[in-house]
Amino acid sequence: MFPKKYSKILFVFLMGLGMSLLMTLIITYINTGYDDKYLDRFIRAWSISLPVALIAVSFVSPIVNKIVEKITK
Repeated sequence: MFPKKYSKILFVFLMGLGMSLLMTLIITYINTGYDDKYLDRFIRAWSISLPVALIAVSFVSPIVNKIVEKITK
């Protein structure tokens, strides 16, 4: 288990990892189809999308948290 103080960074990492993984798998398949080079194309695309997703989640999640706090009781 991780200490509670790391919860925000763990959230950013796991959310970015999960979202970039699923989206890259699906988008690579839709754009290029499945063949013997699919895994290579996926890994190349994911190596770009993962850092982008991590940065995006780190900026977007605090904003979304504030919005959620304002619209919920």
